[in-house]
Amino acid sequence: MEVRFLQLGLGLLLLLAAKHDPSLAVPSSQCLAQCGGVEIPYPFGIGDNCSLSSGFNLSCQIHDGVYKALLSGMEVLNISLAQGTIRVLNPISTYCYNLSSGQMEDNHWLLETGGSPYRFSDIHNKFTVIGCNTIAYIYDNTGIGYQSGCVSTCKNLSDLVDGSCSGIGCCQTAIPRNMNYYNVYFNYAFNTSKVWRFSRCSYAVLMEAEAFNFSTKYISTTTFNDTRIGQAPVVMDWAIRNGTMTCEVAKHNMTGTYACLSTNSGCVDSANGLGYLCNCSKGYQGNPYLQGGCQDVDECRSSPCPSSGVCHNTEGGYRCSCRAGRKFNGKRTTCDLDTGLIIGLGIGLGVSSGMLLAFGSPFIIRKIKARKVKKMKEKYFSQNHGLLLQQLLTHKADIGERMIITLEELEKATNNFDKAHVIGGGGHGIVFKGILDLHVVAIKKSKIVVQREIDEFINEVAVLSQVNHRNVVKLLGCCLETEVPLLVYEFISNGTLYHHLHVEGPISLPWDDRMRIAMEVARALSYLHSATSMPIFHRDIKSSNILLDESLVAKVSDFGASRYIPFDNTGITTAVQGTIGYLDPEYYYSGRLTDKSDVFSFGVLLVELLTRKKPFGYQTDDGDGLVSHFVSLLKEGKLVGLIDPQIMEDEVAVVYEVAILAAMCTKLRREDRPTMREAEMRLENILVKKKQIPYTTAPREYNEHNTLVHCMSIERVNKEASRQYTMEDEIVLSANYPR
Repeated sequence: MEVRFLQLGLGLLLLLAAKHDPSLAVPSSQCLAQCGGVEIPYPFGIGDNCSLSSGFNLSCQIHDGVYKALLSGMEVLNISLAQGTIRVLNPISTYCYNLSSGQMEDNHWLLETGGSPYRFSDIHNKFTVIGCNTIAYIYDNTGIGYQSGCVSTCKNLSDLVDGSCSGIGCCQTAIPRNMNYYNVYFNYAFNTSKVWRFSRCSYAVLMEAEAFNFSTKYISTTTFNDTRIGQAPVVMDWAIRNGTMTCEVAKHNMTGTYACLSTNSGCVDSANGLGYLCNCSKGYQGNPYLQGGCQDVDECRSSPCPSSGVCHNTEGGYRCSCRAGRKFNGKRTTCDLDTGLIIGLGIGLGVSSGMLLAFGSPFIIRKIKARKVKKMKEKYFSQNHGLLLQQLLTHKADIGERMIITLEELEKATNNFDKAHVIGGGGHGIVFKGILDLHVVAIKKSKIVVQREIDEFINEVAVLSQVNHRNVVKLLGCCLETEVPLLVYEFISNGTLYHHLHVEGPISLPWDDRMRIAMEVARALSYLHSATSMPIFHRDIKSSNILLDESLVAKVSDFGASRYIPFDNTGITTAVQGTIGYLDPEYYYSGRLTDKSDVFSFGVLLVELLTRKKPFGYQTDDGDGLVSHFVSLLKEGKLVGLIDPQIMEDEVAVVYEVAILAAMCTKLRREDRPTMREAEMRLENILVKKKQIPYTTAPREYNEHNTLVHCMSIERVNKEASRQYTMEDEIVLSANYPR
């Protein structure tokens, strides 16, 4: 194994101790403004006393016969002052089969930016893995945890599709926010010795997502970047840090190191909260980090006024006027003849006509505004798939009529969506609390205006409009008169199962409540799979999507990822959605969604209820995830050490019955899992036995340390819960971060 530190990595190790200078450096006229065609704006600089601090110091050197700007050895592509980003080239890590030695050889890279002004951008970058038999991770600086990871597999070149990077030959995944440590690691259990004839190497690199488009030729080449061999662009966020100084602190700092020096500039906290940036004020452009660096923009050069108007540049803005005898129309889009002048010349029309015009103008303006608002509502109604709701009205008027809610009603219910009414946010929007028709309701509003989010909102309307079950959150209506749809639900007052289960201290939800909640979730999923007019697969069952009312009754929520499946289909191929840790591995690899995908997630939920461990963050010293570790201990008869101690003393036999059901639901092959109806019936039998049939708990023994050891038939456990795990399965089940 060969680990290489980039020159940037070595340089940044030195920068870990670097602090901002006591007073700000002022670049001299001798400092280079560019190198190799790359602009070098202050606070960056080349040479002594040319940058704000050592962390922003670059070099300009000849590489391959041309001058290149380098950030501690890494080629700089461009720098953005406004966005607070710098693009550099990041070497690609490789893992290749050596034909001569018959061994796998890797060459991977490590960077650390902890004490420097830089962080890897989680918005612009994705961890990209290419290969036909590849698992690669980004390790954290402890060397035992993962910050991100990706699996890429294929059996032959015919499996590959140009432009597709969803796990077949190519995989991309997000990285956590504020990542300052980058160490690529290939899983050595996977190698290309069996596929070397068409895929000798695997590749992994953190790179700018927009700079990459997968091509099938990358599988059989020694690099996947045509223009810069062995490197790919990566975006790093930068900020004026000096610790984690914010704008408020920096402005009142008595050391004189406030970096926004231009008069017409302002300070903004960096997106990751670890420093601040400077921007020129509106109407100005230039460099806010220099005295006098922000200069007035002459907007008149771009002719912003109507063709018949005259533009006048002002400090920080501009104004438009009309030539003599003309004036702006109501929308200020043209300079029309001055009707006032015409009226003045034609005074013979009389005072009564003038009064009519004066009193009539406000009415006309109101009518124009009302018409404009109406057109906007019609536009949004069409954009938000309003025809879908109209069709629903035609076929099911009773549903459609009660679902149409006006924007005016919702604004009144939330005091114009006041922030004081915000009660939370899920994966698809912000949630407001409001009063509608004397009922407390929850109103979901999208965070981002993109078509995919809007489609998911409409999908949720379509799914929930036909659902009527006491354990499924009730959709009361929706509003399509805004840029993004608004959904109105019954208000569930008691938070999520996740927050009730994962509390600090040894005491959490009582076992009886956990069993009942599991039963209620099973009933809801069984209903969705088999009792609706068309089967509905939820796709994202997890404890944070189970709401609890004041009586701790479970309500399955968040149907933005759900799908209808026709009865004559055994499954459907979709883009994979869900949360790692709860996600069905077979669905993850194949993209084929079936009812058994929800069964797997339900099994993980049972494990979570039994152990009070979080599926997406759990990992043993051997790298096992929660589910694989749970099943292994169950097979060995040692599960007692993993089960929540709160529920073990009085409920041992029932706990193991539920544990066996959890193992059955989480079997790797979907054919081996029960249906949700079968899981529901099994839970019912366990509850009936617990309440009505007296029994003694399973035999107990104590070891030499007087520690409880549960005795259970190993043969029984092996028969019901045994399964084989490959390294691929462990990766999916032990991943640390949600998809």
